[in-house]
Amino acid sequence: MNSPDTSPDSVICSAKGCRAPAVWVLAWNNPKIHTPERRKTWLACEEHREHLSKFLGVRGFLKDVVALEEWSDAER
Repeated sequence: MNSPDTSPDSVICSAKGCRAPAVWVLAWNNPKIHTPERRKTWLACEEHREHLSKFLGVRGFLKDVVALEEWSDAER
C-alpha cells in the first residue's frame, strides 16, 4: 500500500492550489493501469474531501476514505 508522506511539511491537501492542512486520505486505484491491491493516495482538507472523492468516484477509482490520523496509525 502506498502511504502518503505525513511529515508536518508535506501534509497539505492535494486539491489544485490548496495549501490547507490535510485531514483525510483518499485511497484509489485505476484498474486499467494498477493491480487490484495497489492503492494510490490523495490527501484532502475538510473543504475538498467531497469534491476529490466525487472526482475519483465517478471514474470508479475511489476505494476508501480514511482520516489521516487513522491511516498513519495503521501504517505503523
